[in-house]
Amino acid sequence: MLLIQRKMSLVLSALITAYILFTLKYTMSLLKKHSAEILIHLLFWALFIFISLFVFTQYYWAENPFLQYFFILIIIVYTNNQLLLPLFVKKKWYVLYGIAFVLISVLATQLYCNVFARCGCSIMKCLSDYLWQTLVPLLFFSFIWMLFKFLDGQEKLAQTTQERTEMELKFLKSQINPHVLLNNLNTIYAYSIDKPNQTPDLILKLSENLKHVLYETISEKVSLEKELLFIQNYIDFQKIRTEGVKEIDYHYKTDSNQYQIAPLLLITIIENAFKHSIAHSKIGIFINVTNHQLHLISSNQFNINTNKNTKAIGLENLKKRLLLIYPDNHSLYIHQKGDVFTVELKIDQL
Repeated sequence: MLLIQRKMSLVLSALITAYILFTLKYTMSLLKKHSAEILIHLLFWALFIFISLFVFTQYYWAENPFLQYFFILIIIVYTNNQLLLPLFVKKKWYVLYGIAFVLISVLATQLYCNVFARCGCSIMKCLSDYLWQTLVPLLFFSFIWMLFKFLDGQEKLAQTTQERTEMELKFLKSQINPHVLLNNLNTIYAYSIDKPNQTPDLILKLSENLKHVLYETISEKVSLEKELLFIQNYIDFQKIRTEGVKEIDYHYKTDSNQYQIAPLLLITIIENAFKHSIAHSKIGIFINVTNHQLHLISSNQFNINTNKNTKAIGLENLKKRLLLIYPDNHSLYIHQKGDVFTVELKIDQL
């Protein structure tokens, strides 16, 4: 009779699992994640208690050992879910967790047999008859914990991807700045009158930069060579516009033209240096790329009485982009000494 009841309990446990999984899929589309998780827990325990009471019908209700053991089982299951699983998974101690899982199941079953049921069974008989009552909840809620952890990871990945896409679009749009374009066109117009021989070269530089912003930057990574050409063209325009007003010291060095980099990262720092530098000052820009590592240092003098918040917008956006694109492979240092503002960027593993 007990063997039949055990088989029945296993079948019913399988039905519970199938039912709960169906409920999970349905409730996830209707309720928020935490509400669905609570509902799953409640449904499982309700069905599991019903099965356990049905199996042990030979006991009177008040004397049923499962009802006495149930509270111990609750502690075991949620200690596993809240403490053991997160700890062992975080440390990637999967083998140790498997050993701990088996030991907990065996010891809990022995506790049930000897303290609550008092069946006087051998160890193997006890495990054969009662192990499922501890094992099924532990396995089920471990599976639910891992499933929701996976769903959380997918949700965060989707959110990160969406944020990255939105930030990339906002950043690209910010580069097509009508004010900057107008200044460049005014520069070309002035040169067409005073120095017409140099005008075609300026138009070509502007055309190349617009092409770079509109087409080359669609990809996640672009050629570092093209990005440096874009920066060179930008600085050439700035040298013309600020001739006699600002001194520009720009140097770059790279040991290869095969590197790839996220588009329009470096130009943010360089634009910031030009935008907030004061008249009759020096702007220093140094870029060094060796052994797959990029190092950029930008410094400029600024008016310490201006609103600092206006300086930070572009750099704050840059920080967010770096965290999304190079989360563990970059460092950004922003420091101010007197009226000199310095930004230092390092990117590893280009």
